[in-house]
Amino acid sequence: MEAVTETVKENPMRTIKLTKVIVHIAVGKSGEMLEKARKVLEDLTGQKPCTRQAKRTLKEFGISEGEPIACLTTLRGEKANAFLKRGLEAVSNTLKASSFDENGNFAFGVREHIEIPGTKYQPELGIFGMDIMSTLERPGYRVKRRRIRPSRIGKSHRVNREDAIKFVSDKFGVQVK
Repeated sequence: MEAVTETVKENPMRTIKLTKVIVHIAVGKSGEMLEKARKVLEDLTGQKPCTRQAKRTLKEFGISEGEPIACLTTLRGEKANAFLKRGLEAVSNTLKASSFDENGNFAFGVREHIEIPGTKYQPELGIFGMDIMSTLERPGYRVKRRRIRPSRIGKSHRVNREDAIKFVSDKFGVQVK
């Protein structure tokens, strides 16, 4: 374990950073409820959310293909760090180990948006639950996304589950169970 921390001190390319945080509210139907969810998401994040459409028709739920049923916003940089800290406080700074995947991503849900610190209840909007997804990367991941000559990231350079758990517990003080 000490060899890993020594490697990070020697090589800045091994440092892990929070790339983005996606906040998602799924309502399940379009109309007034979706507009209220958009207003709640805009108040929480300070950014204008975009809507997502249904992929297929589900007659049991009254959803047709192409109907807007959810909204989301992507936060990057300092906004992402600040919102993630508030979101983790809403779940008592604890996450399950199953919340982390093999690629350095983790996600968790908040049952009621009023649990997030600094949020006031507005009776005209109601209460919404949300999903918060986060992506962790190391410097050099742009090679995979660039337009000209994209390339693969080596297996040793990827963020794995153990690295992600260690980063989140060190940086945000989260207990992983």
